[in-house]
Amino acid sequence: MKLYTIDTELFKLDGGAMFGVVPKSIWNKLNPADENNMCTWAMRLLLIEDGKRLILIDTGIGNKQDTKFFSHYYLHGNATLDSSLAKHGFHRDDITDVILTHLHFDHVGGAILNTNGQLSTAFKNATYWSNQTHWESATNPNQREKASFLKENILPIQQSGQLQFINGPLETPIYTSQTPFLDNITIRYVNGHTSSMMLPQITYKGKTILYMADLLPSTGHIPLPYVMAYDMRPLETLNEKTAFLQEAVDNNYILFLEHDPIHECCTLQMTEKGIRLGTTFALNEI
Repeated sequence: MKLYTIDTELFKLDGGAMFGVVPKSIWNKLNPADENNMCTWAMRLLLIEDGKRLILIDTGIGNKQDTKFFSHYYLHGNATLDSSLAKHGFHRDDITDVILTHLHFDHVGGAILNTNGQLSTAFKNATYWSNQTHWESATNPNQREKASFLKENILPIQQSGQLQFINGPLETPIYTSQTPFLDNITIRYVNGHTSSMMLPQITYKGKTILYMADLLPSTGHIPLPYVMAYDMRPLETLNEKTAFLQEAVDNNYILFLEHDPIHECCTLQMTEKGIRLGTTFALNEI
């Protein structure tokens, strides 16, 4: 097995929304805002080469939305999904599987292309993986989450015939559930950010790597109260963070960070103030 970081565009989101109830006087030291209160975030993906399988986790925001849509998110940076794949000697047509942690636009937007008004899957040879609980939530969204679930990002996946569901959580709380995907990849689940978000857990070089998606967007979100205002069930996120971060400390997990603008990976440590950041490093340093 080989792992590769796939960088896509950087984007900006409101700092207050990203840090929830934490005051700006505190969070601004972690990710300084611009004059519009916007902070820069990554859309960092993980590529797994495992035998004949080439598995991409999430797809970034894509490029098919209109100018007005992108004006809200200030896309910048030189990396793209295609350029990052090419850097490692791959093309999007080489992808065999796309695991979608959840279907918010900054995670699934790159899954679908718009070619002269025609929507089609961006990875024509891949199986797209979601789970039924989350799919139903995304295709019948509540009013608060509706703006994040864009039908043009989601419905064409099903229409293509490339969509398959991973068996969803069987236990309560759902973060105790684990679904085997391949020999070295297991799917974990959380409910706080959105219904049944999937966190791939990978065994690699004798270590456990947990892809954190939006349970832990960045190192700045490690303290337990640092929960995004975007989360549908913030108290549930708090419980899930408590469980996962303790498990990560106890077992020396490596956490892969999708949105941290600087750090790809980190470990955690227990301190007198609770669980805090341990070390940070690039994926290729493992």
